[in-house]
Amino acid sequence: MNSNAASTAEMVAQGKLEINSEENIEEKNAGRLGCFGWLLVLLSLLFVTATFPITLFMCVKIVKEYERAVIFRLGRITDRRPKGPGLMFVLPCTDTFVKVDLRTVSFDIPPQEILTRDSVTVSVDGVVYFSINCPISSVANVSNAHTSTRLLAQTTLRNALGTKNLAELLSDREGISLTMQESLDDATNRWGIKVERVEIKDVKLPHQLQRAMAAEAEASREARAKIIAAEGEMNASRALKEASLIIAQSPSALQLRYLQTLSSIAVEKNSTIVFPVPIDILQNFIKRE
Repeated sequence: MNSNAASTAEMVAQGKLEINSEENIEEKNAGRLGCFGWLLVLLSLLFVTATFPITLFMCVKIVKEYERAVIFRLGRITDRRPKGPGLMFVLPCTDTFVKVDLRTVSFDIPPQEILTRDSVTVSVDGVVYFSINCPISSVANVSNAHTSTRLLAQTTLRNALGTKNLAELLSDREGISLTMQESLDDATNRWGIKVERVEIKDVKLPHQLQRAMAAEAEASREARAKIIAAEGEMNASRALKEASLIIAQSPSALQLRYLQTLSSIAVEKNSTIVFPVPIDILQNFIKRE
């Protein structure tokens, strides 16, 4: 068993060494044009020299500050690095170039119909911000970096939200955005793209579910309001009990309370004033009768 494992590890190591050696050979041969290639380059230079005033406008190109140019000479990338910004020289017959914009690009993810983990269908859209940090990889490793990133963002949104419940989707948007950003960044790293930010814009729920959630929220609010009102009544009754005990200890305090009530009624300028008669006076008349 140990010998088999050791032989397998040796085979894997040899395979990795062979792959690395092949990649190194390809990198070494990437900038080589060969004899026939250099002959075509010399003929192109002779043509440019012979028609110098005319071909000047064809050979000199301007690359802006936020752009980089990837030059292909006979199908191979020259110097394995982008050119710019500023002026660059291009041979008219053997060179072609592609300009790459390095500015941050944003695009909207179209609304996606997603089935959550608790079997609720929602429509979710978002926005993605990305930029190109390696112009050569964005040109050589993918046919259209912008379109590929858009399509990948749509599938990543579906995969990320398909594993979430509705409650998690509504409450943990920041966590979902970070997960999507990391996933997109790892997938587009080979394309020379850096995903800077991912945001979920809107989550649209079915109308029936919206009405059910609104009814549930209204019922919970009414329950809390009844509990608060009951607690207020209980506190008020305790305060009235304490006040009655204090007034019972001093009968003159009740008369002062009557006078305070009359003064508060008089301020409102009512046409009818109810004057409370002390019960002690009525008891004297009852005794006389």
